[in-house]
Amino acid sequence: MELLQAGVDCSVIALWLGHEAMGTTLTYLHAHLELKESALAKLKPYERAKAQRF
Repeated sequence: MELLQAGVDCSVIALWLGHEAMGTTLTYLHAHLELKESALAKLKPYERAKAQRF
């Protein structure tokens, strides 16, 4: 997780960990809660549009 936060590419992390497929590495990287929270904090709130009649 620290490597990802430091800007190291996911493919490089996968090679260092010896993973054959990127999917295996992504499973671990998606588990990082602080990274998810910081990404969500950058989004603006969803504003539902008024329903329109056709």
